[in-house]
Amino acid sequence: MARSARLGSAVRAARACGLLWALAALACSSPEAKKKEAAQESVRAFFTELPAGDCKTLGPMLATGGSAKPCEDTVRELLEHGMQLVDIVDAKVDGRDPEAVLVHAKLARDGVVRDAPVILRVEHQNGGWKLRL
Repeated sequence: MARSARLGSAVRAARACGLLWALAALACSSPEAKKKEAAQESVRAFFTELPAGDCKTLGPMLATGGSAKPCEDTVRELLEHGMQLVDIVDAKVDGRDPEAVLVHAKLARDGVVRDAPVILRVEHQNGGWKLRL
């Protein structure tokens, strides 16, 4: 009986420690880390949807304004060259603009993986993270 009570106490203590660790990890997530994660997910989502070529889906994922081309032109060019996301190497908040993240990604063109990562700019616009190509 005493052994069972000690075991139960140990299990409760372990659960409490696990919960405290999880809360501490969430609290330690910096705003910068959250930005980088969101920007990386935006890049992944865009390249996942790219093969369908549907600008109703892809258009809202692209940054607008400035030198941005229309979605149809951007998608056509990417598909013509067989661009694919291979891996995300790194991401850094742009030192000039805290509302932009530079995502370093390995891309393949027509099935050939580039040696050097490509830097993709992802901007926070209209409440979401948008890829600027």
